[in-house]
Amino acid sequence: MRKILSQEEIDAVFERTSPGISQEPDDQIAAFDLKHLDRIPKSQLRDLHLVHENFVRSLASSLSAYLRSYVALNLVSLEQISYSEFLDGLSFPTCIAYLGLNPYEGTAVLELNMTLMFAFLELLMGSKGRASVLANRKITDIEKSIMQTLLRVVLQDLHEAWKSVAKIDFSVQSLASEPQLMHVMAPAEAVIVIAVDVHIGSVSGLMNLAIPSIFIKRLRHNFDQLQQVRRSHGNEFDQARLAEVMLDVDLNFEAVLDGGRIATQTLLNLKPGDVLMLDHSMEQNLEATLNGERKWSGGIVAKRDKMVFEVENAAKPRNH
Repeated sequence: MRKILSQEEIDAVFERTSPGISQEPDDQIAAFDLKHLDRIPKSQLRDLHLVHENFVRSLASSLSAYLRSYVALNLVSLEQISYSEFLDGLSFPTCIAYLGLNPYEGTAVLELNMTLMFAFLELLMGSKGRASVLANRKITDIEKSIMQTLLRVVLQDLHEAWKSVAKIDFSVQSLASEPQLMHVMAPAEAVIVIAVDVHIGSVSGLMNLAIPSIFIKRLRHNFDQLQQVRRSHGNEFDQARLAEVMLDVDLNFEAVLDGGRIATQTLLNLKPGDVLMLDHSMEQNLEATLNGERKWSGGIVAKRDKMVFEVENAAKPRNH
């Protein structure tokens, strides 16, 4: 006969602790932070750092030429934070530009603090760039229009620096003074923030560039290719460093005249005034060696009261 359990008996079964199951918290369970879904690996961060180091060096030269005043830039930091943390770290008011990332989707943010922005404005208007204007007000529409010209220079160098990864057309979508009013990204969305210290004479300030992490993750394959190229060719800094080290290396350069063979006794019997006939034609080039390895062919010519070797072409490899 089948027994039917009452509701009280069913509740008692579920409330009863099973002897094989521990009620202690499992140490293997870890909290999952949904805010950090767009975190990118450290190897990709290193590549980003190199890209923006090139950007900073190029922009320092471009701004100095454009503003006709010495501008020094220094890459201060590159870190991953949430967009809300980025906004909380900005001063108010500020100058903030929202950038398109054509042909890709998404929006980046470029911020200049007011002291730095007014120094730029004064230089663009023919002043000395001492930022005499108090940096405690919003920028006007006229000032926004003037800043657009400067931002074109900045974005052009940013475009060139990113060419090694992908061709991105950075363009200004809008300028604002209150970043909290523009909801271009969700507060929890992860961004890569590149902080650049800018010095113009006695004036200094920060320029911050925030790029969505999800945008950078979409280019992961491009960064992988960049790492392969860098491993095979090396970056500009490594090449410059190697060239600097090689400046102090001694090399043995020789111009070789292949004149055939003579007997040892003939060589020993040579006296001053004797003429030794060689099998080398006057029209035939000499071979130049570097540390014993054939490198060039050319001839001996006179220049400024000295005999010099004139390179005509690279030496052909010998047939072994």
